[in-house]
Order: sequence, then structure tokens, then C-alpha cells
Amino acid sequence: MFPISDDNPEPGIPIVTWVLIAICCAVFFLQASLPPGEAELAVYQFGLIPGVLFGSTVMTDAPVPAWATVFSSMFMHGGFAHLAGNMLYLWIFGDNVELAMGRLRFLLFYLVTGIAAALAHSFLVPASTVPLVGASGAISGVLGAYLMLYPRGRVRVLFLPFPIIILRTFYVPALVVLGLWFVIQVVSGLASPVEEAGVAFWAHVGGFVAGMVLVPFFKRREVRLFHPPQPRVFDGRTGARRGPWG
Repeated sequence: MFPISDDNPEPGIPIVTWVLIAICCAVFFLQASLPPGEAELAVYQFGLIPGVLFGSTVMTDAPVPAWATVFSSMFMHGGFAHLAGNMLYLWIFGDNVELAMGRLRFLLFYLVTGIAAALAHSFLVPASTVPLVGASGAISGVLGAYLMLYPRGRVRVLFLPFPIIILRTFYVPALVVLGLWFVIQVVSGLASPVEEAGVAFWAHVGGFVAGMVLVPFFKRREVRLFHPPQPRVFDGRTGARRGPWG
């Protein structure tokens, strides 16, 4: 069950969401343009290394202070699939959260939840020398906010039953989609040693929880938590739906 769009229209243009996606894509293609050795070095220089952040490891000739990598790491990715998955989630869920908060507050919220996610991971492995990169911690905060704002919003998911290979799409409440996503992160985190896991599950958990806790302080005053579902609108002339493949 994989989300591909939502049916939760809100008036406005999510400029910050688009800009964040553009920056992440630009940084990734810059990474991809580097020779392999330089690309790997860039990950170590601009990714978040817990040991360097907490002072147990020293990196010589670091181009930025250790604290700055908390921010730079949010815009780097380890591969195209990593980038594509993160940007898809930000595209689907970021617009509603941005429009519920306003541009400046949404940007601040995104960065703060990204920091919370990075620290949640780093505190568990404070001496690790493995760099953490990716926007998923901040995006997890966006998911947590979306869950608090629109738990009954309809999310269009792609379902691929196995072993029968038949692609199907249907709508599921955000509470189910995002709740299941959160449970998977927690279970995966408990089942995988933090230092050995290839995915920073606890960063996802930390960002998600931070998003749920902080959304009341960042949303517009007139915006309610736990919105009722929006009436479904279908334009017979275009058949348009929201989302990259909607």
C-alpha cells in the first residue's frame, strides 16, 4: 500500500513545498555530477555524523561547522530512490500543511522537525561515524502534522497484491495510511540495531512525534485540528485529481 496522491483540496499555492522539492532535487543532481570519490566525500563533509556533532570524532578540514550539517544533511540523499520517495511524500502531504501554517511558519516547522529527527537518531548512536543524510526526518514531521490536521483526509494509495500482480488504487483515510507508516517505523526501529540499520527509523519516529506535538503552535489560529473530510469534487471535463500521478 503506497500513497500516490490525496483528495484534500485547500485554496492557495504551496510555494515553500515546491521550493524545498526543487532544492533537494538540485542538490541531488549536483551530488550525482561529482566523481565517485568526491561524491562520497561530500556525504561525509555535509552529512550529519553523530560522533563529529558530539565531539567524540574530529573531522579535519571540515568545510562547515558540525552543527551546520544538521541542516545541510536534510537536503542530501543517498540515491535516486531515496530522493524520489521523500519528494513524493513531501509533494502529497506538504501542500496542505504549508497552507494550514503559512509559508514562513511552515519553513520554520520543517527545519525544526528535521532537527528533532536528526537529534533523535544521533542521541541513540552518539559515537557513530556513519553520516546521516536525507529529508525524511523533516518530512516525517510534515506527516505527523498532516495526521493531526486531516486524520480523515482521503489518501489515494497504490496496492499491489502478491503473488497476483494487479495494480489497484483506492482511497484510504490518512489516519490509516500515516498510522500504519508510523507503526512500521517503530517496529522496524525496534527490530534493527540502530548502528546497523540502513534506514534511520528513529529519525523518522522523532520527526513524526515532533510534528504532532508542534503543529498546534505553528498552524494558523483559524485552522482547526482534526478537520472533517473535504467533500469530494470531480471535474468531468478534465478528470483531474491531485498528486503526481493523479
